[in-house]
Amino acid sequence: MADIELRNLGLRYGDHVVLSDVSLSVAEGEFLTLLGPSGCGKSTTLNIVAGLLEPTSGDVLIGGRSVRGVPPRDRKVAMVFQDYALYPHMTVYDNLAFPLRAVSMAEAAIRAKVTQVADALAISAFLERTPKALSGGQRQRVALGRALVREPGAFLMDEPLSNLDARLRVAMRAELKALHQRLRTTTVYVTHDQSEAMTLSGRIAILRDGILQQVGTPREIYERPVNEFVASFVGALGMNFVRCTLERGSSDFALRQGQFRLPVQVAIGDKLARAGTEFLVGLRPEHVTIDGAANPDCHARVEVVEYLGSETLVHMDIGESRLIGKAPAGISVKPGDLVPARIAHRAACIFDQRGTSLLATGADTP
Repeated sequence: MADIELRNLGLRYGDHVVLSDVSLSVAEGEFLTLLGPSGCGKSTTLNIVAGLLEPTSGDVLIGGRSVRGVPPRDRKVAMVFQDYALYPHMTVYDNLAFPLRAVSMAEAAIRAKVTQVADALAISAFLERTPKALSGGQRQRVALGRALVREPGAFLMDEPLSNLDARLRVAMRAELKALHQRLRTTTVYVTHDQSEAMTLSGRIAILRDGILQQVGTPREIYERPVNEFVASFVGALGMNFVRCTLERGSSDFALRQGQFRLPVQVAIGDKLARAGTEFLVGLRPEHVTIDGAANPDCHARVEVVEYLGSETLVHMDIGESRLIGKAPAGISVKPGDLVPARIAHRAACIFDQRGTSLLATGADTP
């Protein structure tokens, strides 16, 4: 296994900047995901690590050694592509054996290695088939197996599950996680799917327009996003945002917009008062709930209801703010209803007015 380090990585084509000063370390045995929207530079970053692209500035170190100018075959990394990149005229066995034959390994050793990997990935029954006779999930396992037989220092995976249907993608996600827990091979994984990133990763690095936004554990990024972009991109529904004014009472502070009111601790209020008067409050949908309980924080006008079985999504207006909240499946609401809503104050994220920086959360202590 090997660690990977990106130092001030940059790539530009003329005046077009693809990557800008990206610095990132991936520890030996870690599973790190590069997450971001299409065109943000995540696949470009992976291709630079693999040696398929050369950066215009910065450096890549694998196992503590600079690989600038080192060809892909000598970097001891294995790439798994979105389209599987299997040889269609070869059997599964020959696809798995190909990288070993390329380095002149003895045929008996190749057979032993291929058998071992095929057993681990439950594809032994398919060894005599060609890729066209396999399902999408089976092809993906073969692509993983071809990477595994090389015993690389690191896996580089470029959206390997994106061609699978939703149910199979979830199943393969679990298989990938189990595989990494067993092998502990350093893995850099690229996806635009935040669910994949949250469930698979030890840490996530979020890119936007070639600029690294935040690096942290899934929990850190979900609960303490550094800016409005990260908050809105991570999470199945993103965050609700309410533009509020800081108000000071006789003994406390509150962030308010119309009927929406978020009380904040005095110490946090003092900190916010030094930063300005206008702020952006972020709340996850699960932190805005309709449950029929007494003493609601406010009342909301229901606009749209989406029944999902185990829960119900409720699009609602609280004063001038449109929010998405949740209600238990047993709570019946319909458009036009005025319903009591509860706000999980401690889960709120408070950003500056432009949403460029997280200033505090409701759970922060003095």
